[in-house]
Amino acid sequence: MVVEDCGDWRDIAEKAVRLRDESLLDKLRVCYVVKSPLSHQLLRAREWVIELKSIMSAVMEATGARGFIISKELRSFMQDPLHHLAKKLFIYSHDLLRGKYTLDEFDRAALAAIRTSLRTNLRSIYESWVFLAIVKALSVDNEVDIVYPEHKFILLGRSGQQRSGQIPPNLIVHLKGQGFLSFYLEAPRPISWEDTRDLSKAWRLYVALRPDIMVYGGLVSDIVELSSEPPIRRPEVIIEVKELTDWYERVREIKGPLSRGLTAEEWRDRWIQGLWLGLADVIGAKDSIENQAQPPRKRGLRLREPQIVRLYMEVYRPRRLYLVSRAPTPGDVRAELNSYGVEVIDDVGFNVDKLKRLTNAVRNIASYRGASSIPINVSPETFKLLYAIASEWNTSVEKVLEALVKLASRSIKSGEETQPNSLEKNHCSNRKGNSQL
Repeated sequence: MVVEDCGDWRDIAEKAVRLRDESLLDKLRVCYVVKSPLSHQLLRAREWVIELKSIMSAVMEATGARGFIISKELRSFMQDPLHHLAKKLFIYSHDLLRGKYTLDEFDRAALAAIRTSLRTNLRSIYESWVFLAIVKALSVDNEVDIVYPEHKFILLGRSGQQRSGQIPPNLIVHLKGQGFLSFYLEAPRPISWEDTRDLSKAWRLYVALRPDIMVYGGLVSDIVELSSEPPIRRPEVIIEVKELTDWYERVREIKGPLSRGLTAEEWRDRWIQGLWLGLADVIGAKDSIENQAQPPRKRGLRLREPQIVRLYMEVYRPRRLYLVSRAPTPGDVRAELNSYGVEVIDDVGFNVDKLKRLTNAVRNIASYRGASSIPINVSPETFKLLYAIASEWNTSVEKVLEALVKLASRSIKSGEETQPNSLEKNHCSNRKGNSQL
């Protein structure tokens, strides 16, 4: 439909209900978003999507990445924010048509759904932008090569990544000549389990605090350490990202420290109960489950955002913790965070240059820890030559490379010419049976 055709969404809704016309629901959903009090944020959403796509292109060019694996939710939002938000109203519009909602009830539910989707996706966009901006900035002074994922599609989500019982990284890069960096986005998450014994071990990952970005120096392929408290390998750098202008005024409820572990049987019972309640709601049935006495809900700790960031510092004990704020941060909030040991980088917007201090700190933790070998990219022609030499000398390609490096090192120490032609003339005339390898 053409957005300009939108009038008062209430008129469209009343007509749809009166005529029982489902064909009007598409128009209702789009027009509700266009006419809602949050419609002005659509322009911001489109601008942020452009910024994210721009940094994605820059990272692909700088690192050789082939693309990005993005959650279905974020991909849909990036393709068309307006129609993505309209899709969030699908169930509510049908509930309106079948008489479950009045217009006012539909208005409240739909506005809440739009607000939640906007916040979730704008947050994902800015967090992804900060992550990729760091990777792009690293490539300015270093040659950056993607080591993981091997397919070179950078992971911007974590869906399905813990099914193996491990928590793998989103990205590992090699800063050539300096070391590896392993990046984890919102990584402390549940891992797979099969029975109560497995669940009791993994339960602490359900309630673990979840920083936005954790960075490790070296080749780190899994951060689960169930014998530790918390059961996560200690990160060297934590980066917390704040996209809202008033983030420091917000309060969140932290349940983790107060949560009791469930048995596998309790987990299954709750899962089945949730299915029954959802089905009863859809078909309008008054299932007896709805009337069962529910245990009182345990409230968690209500903490301000600066206090939550302090918890990250105290629980994970990183070497450095940075808070990146898109907007300016008041002096008193900055002073409070500094007193916790948190370094604040604010008023960043979408300016990569403002992340220079953070990028340098991340670069400085790069190392070769955890690596048994270092990947080297060579052209197919060069590899064929190396393989031919290795076959003739009855050794491996790796041994040939090691020998060439040793020969080059000797030439440097003796002051000889070190160009490839010189090495070939002076050292590479050995034949099978007369090899120094």
